[in-house]
Amino acid sequence: MGSQKQKWLYLLLLSLIWGSSFILMKKALIGLTPIQLGALRIVITAFFLILIGFNTLKTIEKNQWKWVLLSALLGTFFPSFLYAYAIFGIDSSIASILNSITPFNALWVGAVFFSFSFRKNQLLGILIGLIGTVTLIVKGATLNPDQNYWYALLPVLSSFGYAFNVNIIKKYLQDLDALAITTGNFILIIIPAFLVLVFSGFFTSFELNTETKPALMYIFILAIVGTGVAKIIFNRLIQISSPIFSTSVTYLIPIVAVVWGIIDNEELSLIQLLAGIVILFGVYLVNKKK
Repeated sequence: MGSQKQKWLYLLLLSLIWGSSFILMKKALIGLTPIQLGALRIVITAFFLILIGFNTLKTIEKNQWKWVLLSALLGTFFPSFLYAYAIFGIDSSIASILNSITPFNALWVGAVFFSFSFRKNQLLGILIGLIGTVTLIVKGATLNPDQNYWYALLPVLSSFGYAFNVNIIKKYLQDLDALAITTGNFILIIIPAFLVLVFSGFFTSFELNTETKPALMYIFILAIVGTGVAKIIFNRLIQISSPIFSTSVTYLIPIVAVVWGIIDNEELSLIQLLAGIVILFGVYLVNKKK
């Protein structure tokens, strides 16, 4: 398969996998705390990747490990906890739409910190997308007064980490196998994540019951498919495309996530849908060729 077809296939697969991840996190939070969800997700994924990718670690050169570590922290470790807390506070469908500002951040981060150029229409797209984001948050706070919309800032903060991550991989880890990058990421953060899990009280207070058993099932699916497999695909996508194209998955993700949210009786107003469309239009301008 040619790289052109391959990158679109990867984009579609990731949108389906990550679009379903938000509802999996929501369901897992019924039996777990946000910090337990974030830590357990990393630990399970790490063991899975060690099983399938440990031999690839020898391909990582000594001078590349610092970039693998930075990629792990910004692209996986902190976002895992930030999203767990975000979905604990706001609807999963809203969190997924806010995630779609990642391409905007990837653009300006690439320009400012990694010397990538951008066009005027891309800057306009960023501004339009920000308008849609602010509208989404403000309207959500009005529509759901029982929800704390300060949590909506957490997906926005995560998007900055994702933006740095894709640019780091594109510039410094371009020639490294995608499985090696992903396995290296999780090898470096498994111990911190395990310590967080210990101090969260998981091993002393967690009990199997009718709520926690399904939660564990959801977290295993989320960790192995939604994190392990998806991260391998995503890292490969970055290598065969561009940071902007690879983060374009974040505007397909809400389509899947919103459908799951509606099935799960989440409320979404017309103005919020329009704000989501505004964000997508901004992203279109960012990616539009001359």
